[in-house]
Amino acid sequence: MPTLDENHTGARIKEQRRLARLTQRQLAQLLPYSYSLLNQVECGARPATADFVAAVAHSLKIDVTVLTGQPYVTELQRDRLAELVRPIREALDLYDLGPNPALISVRTDDCLIASADQICQEVRATRLRNAAQKLPDLIAELTHAAWSSPSTQLWQALASTYRTAHDISVKLGYYDLSAVALGRMDWAAQRASDPCLAAVRQYMRALVYFREGEYRIGQRLVAAGQKIVGQAGETREALAVAGQLHLGAAVLSARAADETSVSLHISEARRIAKQIGDASDVHWLSFGPANVALHKMSAAVEMRQYDNALKQARKIKLPTQLATSRRAHFLIDKARTEMETGHSEGALKSLVEARRLAPEQTRYHPAARETITGLVHLSRRTPDSLNHLAAWVGL
Repeated sequence: MPTLDENHTGARIKEQRRLARLTQRQLAQLLPYSYSLLNQVECGARPATADFVAAVAHSLKIDVTVLTGQPYVTELQRDRLAELVRPIREALDLYDLGPNPALISVRTDDCLIASADQICQEVRATRLRNAAQKLPDLIAELTHAAWSSPSTQLWQALASTYRTAHDISVKLGYYDLSAVALGRMDWAAQRASDPCLAAVRQYMRALVYFREGEYRIGQRLVAAGQKIVGQAGETREALAVAGQLHLGAAVLSARAADETSVSLHISEARRIAKQIGDASDVHWLSFGPANVALHKMSAAVEMRQYDNALKQARKIKLPTQLATSRRAHFLIDKARTEMETGHSEGALKSLVEARRLAPEQTRYHPAARETITGLVHLSRRTPDSLNHLAAWVGL
């Protein structure tokens, strides 16, 4: 059975607690969790769930990544993904420099717009390396084109590439870069005068605060997004974005332990999904009946209603058109519920399947790593497949 080194989340919580000169009991008094759980997390006997980490980070007034250890630089360097981040960072800094006279040839507007859509699709298919390699040049070309001959379509495409930069940064754990990308997305969306894009940006900002444990701020951002998208009327696009905002509000409410609000937001999202059907093509949000079911299950997970979440997970039938990234996220959530309800073998199978479908996403997903950590400690005799998973994520 593998033993975890001192570079796990619990050990980092212990280190930061000591730096804050707090005992375990003193920190536990600041948390909506028991002293016993904190003790188990610090020694590695229990995984540190995302909501637990967020609560600790909030109490210690530090960023969540200090506790999760993101970005996981050693693995990123081994996968040659870390070297792709700097060019993206540099491309994001071109936004206000106007046309680039050094660009000799730029593709046609139609080609650039199509490429922006394609690269977003690659991220949904979890081909992160391919997307990250193509992104800097595409941002540079679109920035030049939008400044040279401004049009709504070009600004929209540029906003889309900034959104893709955000998505890649989040999946690889570079949250500082994701914040820059969201700022650029807002800048381009304003120039496109596109309320739907602006509302999508508010949804993504809300998820930042979901991760950090500032649920009220996240809820305010969702409400702001609903006001913005309301300017777009009753179009299919606007309804899909409004529905996704309700789903974001549902998981935020779940983290805040507001079960009434969870039900209200899920019901409203379900109503919209029934009205417009599958709208996974709208801004690549994956909105539709299936995504409503997935968020309802995720909300149960966040409220630690694991038996309920597992019951839902076993009834969910994922449509073939569902994005691979969303499918893998479901499997990671399912693995957590299976581990928490004593179905360790099922949890391992879900993680192995998530790795098969989306290796890059799964390797750098904090919840996947924490669930693997939990399974290692629960196993008296560790299966080879779990040994391989633990080594693969760097435990």
